[in-house]
Amino acid sequence: MLKIKMLGLNLILFCSFSLSVIQGANAANPTNPVLAIQNMLAKPKVLCGRFDQTKHLVGMKKPLLSNGRFCVLAGKGVLWRTLQPFPNTLRLTRDEIVHFQGERVAMRLDAKQEPVVRMINSVLFSLLSGDLSQLESLFEVDGSADANSWKVNLKAREAALAKAIGVIALDGSAYVKNIQMNEASGDRTTIVFSEIKTGETAITAEEAGLF
Repeated sequence: MLKIKMLGLNLILFCSFSLSVIQGANAANPTNPVLAIQNMLAKPKVLCGRFDQTKHLVGMKKPLLSNGRFCVLAGKGVLWRTLQPFPNTLRLTRDEIVHFQGERVAMRLDAKQEPVVRMINSVLFSLLSGDLSQLESLFEVDGSADANSWKVNLKAREAALAKAIGVIALDGSAYVKNIQMNEASGDRTTIVFSEIKTGETAITAEEAGLF
């Protein structure tokens, strides 16, 4: 169960921030909301910032709060560093997902051995390469966009993916601002992104070294 919940978080990151680093894809159908959103988003090679996460668990009155930093490197993956309440780091690449506690590897998921990891990584890197067909083959996409903002809901088509993540709602403008995941269990996670920076100076030497 821990693995599935972590994969759900990973997929949120993949879907949200991979969208922000998509290289231009075929825009033959301008009425398609996914393509409209893609055209609105900035496309930096390096994207870093702050996240604040609130998780509401069924049966618990008080939500679980956490915050930290994230970095997305086009073609390499995602670094998700929780700073509070307890420091830990997730590194997500094409081949694996690694969970660090300090300098110790607490968990490693190999995409070759874990079908859900393989599916998630497929989504990530198809987005990074501008192949939106993979996104719409795995999700029912309901989105809208105006001149300054956009919203999109993603509902997994695959049973394994649906069990891991439920329904994802995202909104933003040039960058993703908010994400909400409603899991089948009734748990609910909200993530707010801020202090967005782009370019080579956005990532620290320590963070770059983890890739």
